[in-house]
Amino acid sequence: MPELPEVEFYRKLSERVLDRPIKGVDAPDAWYLKRGATARSLRAGLRGRAFVAARRIGKLLLLDGSDGTPTLGLHFGMSGRLIVDGVAGVDDLMYASNKDLGAWDRFRVRFSDGGDLRMRDPRRLGGVELDPDEERLGPDALMVSAGELARILGVSNAPVKARLMDQARLAGVGNLIADEVLWRAGVDPRRPASAFDSAEVKRLHRHLRKTIADFLDRGGSHTGDLLPHRVRGGVCPKDGVSLERAQVGGRTTYWCPTHQR
Repeated sequence: MPELPEVEFYRKLSERVLDRPIKGVDAPDAWYLKRGATARSLRAGLRGRAFVAARRIGKLLLLDGSDGTPTLGLHFGMSGRLIVDGVAGVDDLMYASNKDLGAWDRFRVRFSDGGDLRMRDPRRLGGVELDPDEERLGPDALMVSAGELARILGVSNAPVKARLMDQARLAGVGNLIADEVLWRAGVDPRRPASAFDSAEVKRLHRHLRKTIADFLDRGGSHTGDLLPHRVRGGVCPKDGVSLERAQVGGRTTYWCPTHQR
């Protein structure tokens, strides 16, 4: 599933489309267009213009246009892939088909030089919008400070995993990153977010930053040390005890009952 590392790979790939005149926009799936975007508004806003910058906030990819051009926002959901000029930003997504079927192309920007940018999404859980409200997202998980993380945890009694995955508070952490961070930090995902002292927040912050950096180096959020053991009957690779499995924050969660407290 695309989490922060995958969308960062998409951001880097999308730099290939900068300063290339846009010839046309194909948006055959109206359901995939979000927050008022339509095929007509996308064509009117983008055709004849060019993207000049590629940015990312959490799991949202942003392509900024030249003066007067709306920003294009791309959400990848559970199975979305970005393809530019036939090159995929990520070749292997968990919980999604990686087949290259044109029938799964939900959105396409065509350039005057003959190349294109495509959103390929078999499960249709992503989306496209114009001028996204960036204020609805919290700070990017790769850039968040320990102080900001302390404020994010705040006085909430919600499980810490749910708080980390709340995109309005912290942008970019998905299910795989959350389980890996909490496993590395030795934190029970069910623990109330408010029950952390300053030393524990600093440890959690250190593991958050290190986990994301490792995933970027390794090639994606599917490369976690815990991941091979996140299956029914799996055992903790640190302690050798059976992992616990339950729904936390609405997501299937695995953790070690021995060292995660």
